[in-house]
Amino acid sequence: MALKKKKVSIKGAKKNLVLETNKGSITIELLDALAPNHCERILKLSKDKFFDDVVFHRVIDGFMAQTGDGQFGSLKKGLQSDRVGMGGSDLPDLEAEFTSEPFVRGIVGMARSQNPNSANSQFFIMLADSMHLNNQYTVWGKVLKGMDVVDKIKKGDQLDNGKVDDPDFIKTIKNV
Repeated sequence: MALKKKKVSIKGAKKNLVLETNKGSITIELLDALAPNHCERILKLSKDKFFDDVVFHRVIDGFMAQTGDGQFGSLKKGLQSDRVGMGGSDLPDLEAEFTSEPFVRGIVGMARSQNPNSANSQFFIMLADSMHLNNQYTVWGKVLKGMDVVDKIKKGDQLDNGKVDDPDFIKTIKNV
């Protein structure tokens, strides 16, 4: 007998998040029809303040801005520059929810390791179209307002895989 996948519902949840950063506000629409489990995770971690004071640790000009490492990238817990980008939450990793939604400027995707089912808390905002990511990463949101803010996020050293010194950060995330 085949097991049915449990559907996660965020009915009644608001469909937008506002990332309050040190550079300004970014409004993201949750695409829960594409990635319900990933949207549920982001909502839970936001509600738990996991992303508060978390840096944009990897920012590659013309590609993307990555954040969400509340384990090693938190200013309030003590930023661990040598480990940021390797952490996640205490929750189990998520199974991939890949779709045909293209990775264009303003799309928000979930970061992962080489294992497609390793997404946990880290995510990235596309600064430009990057079609090579299509069907390889989970799309869970898109920027509705604030791409000018995303563009202002401090860029990292391209020779060091976008690692940012003295990075910009998320102050908090609000569900609106």
